[in-house]
Amino acid sequence: MAPRGVKLGDTHLGAMAQAFAYAIERTPSVQHRGTVSVKGVAYQPTGSDGPSAGAAMAVGFIALFKGQAIQRGIALTGTLEPTGQIGQVGSIPDKIRAAAREGYRTILVPRGQIHDAQWNLNELGFQLNVTVKEVGTIDEAYQLMTGRRIEENDER
Repeated sequence: MAPRGVKLGDTHLGAMAQAFAYAIERTPSVQHRGTVSVKGVAYQPTGSDGPSAGAAMAVGFIALFKGQAIQRGIALTGTLEPTGQIGQVGSIPDKIRAAAREGYRTILVPRGQIHDAQWNLNELGFQLNVTVKEVGTIDEAYQLMTGRRIEENDER
């Protein structure tokens, strides 16, 4: 069911729909009306709805609703858990390399994934001249990506 009567245009966008609903829930003081169009760029075909981008989409939607900007140069990967936690994802080294190629200097990853049996993201960050930081919640990621807290009362 769509939140507050918001109509979703495609049923194959589970992570986006979840992020959108979460953002509406986290911005109760905002009057949610109008149309939100989302346009994505993929470098290769994909059959997934992009759960690894769930946390980033939630941060983006919250910033949009609050009229706040995401700081340039910061990327985020992680799933969105219903509690607002950022869930673990795979292929993080590939995602960090792609973000570095695109000019991102700080990459936020789910808490607990800096060191893995398969990788050391601090070492990879050093090699690529990027900073890799762990985040555990949407609130943490939002503050790092916007420089503001979600709960701040904002003049719009």
